[in-house]
Amino acid sequence: MAWLYLMFAILLEVAGTVSMKLSQGFTKVWPSTLMVVFYLLAFSSLNLSLKQIPVSVAYAIWSGIGTAAIAVIGFLVFQESLNVWKAVSILLIILGVIGLNMGGEGASS
Repeated sequence: MAWLYLMFAILLEVAGTVSMKLSQGFTKVWPSTLMVVFYLLAFSSLNLSLKQIPVSVAYAIWSGIGTAAIAVIGFLVFQESLNVWKAVSILLIILGVIGLNMGGEGASS
C-alpha cells in the first residue's frame, strides 16, 4: 500500500505543478486553488508512504519521477524546449530512480 501512496503522491505533485504553471503567478483562481489542493494531497500521500518506505528512497523517487514527468509535460504540453542535454539529464534521473529501487533498503521499522 505504501508504494501506491507514493505513486499517488507523484501524480498529485505533478498535477500541482501543472496547476502552478496554469495559475500564471496566482492570477487565475481555479488553477491556483487546484495547486494548493493537489500539493496538500501530495504531501499527505507522501507522508503515508513514509510509514513503510525509507525517507531517502521515497523522497528521491518522488522528486525524481516528478521532475522527469514535469520536464516531459513541459515539452509536450507547454512547448518548452527539449535538447539532447535535457533529454540525457531526464534519462539519468530515471536511471537513478531505478537504481534506488534496485539497491534500496527494505521497509523500515
